[in-house]
Amino acid sequence: MPATMLARSPPTTVPLSVPGKAPHNPSFSHPSPYTRVGISSPQPGSSVNTSAVPSLTSGSYAGSTGGDSESSNGGASGIDLVELMNDRLSNAVDPLPLDRSLARQAQTSGALNAKQKELQELQALAQRRLKGARSNFSEGMKAAKEVRKDLEWTQKHVS
Repeated sequence: MPATMLARSPPTTVPLSVPGKAPHNPSFSHPSPYTRVGISSPQPGSSVNTSAVPSLTSGSYAGSTGGDSESSNGGASGIDLVELMNDRLSNAVDPLPLDRSLARQAQTSGALNAKQKELQELQALAQRRLKGARSNFSEGMKAAKEVRKDLEWTQKHVS
């Protein structure tokens, strides 16, 4: 490659005039950039030339049922996009595995709750038994102290 191609100068830019922005008003809320726009079809007998754009509602369209489908569907193109997307999404996602996993999750949750309740009952039972064992131990210690005192008294009086 020639050296002149490697040492290219950066492309020049042409300044553009950009309209200035209005001062920011915090009380003004900006509209959403995504809005629905209603489009009405041209009226019969109007001078709009639509021959260059094929119509989905014309008789040449294979899926057309003929008639005035625009008025029945309420849209300019004769296709309800929400219904079309809903149909495609419902066909794309198989709900059966989701239902199975949801059922398995509910069963697992129920089993986990049952085990949690069982553990709480066992813990309460263990605490009651521990309280009883402590009570028995303290009574045993009192009895052992009395026996020791009695033995000491008898040893002093017998000898």
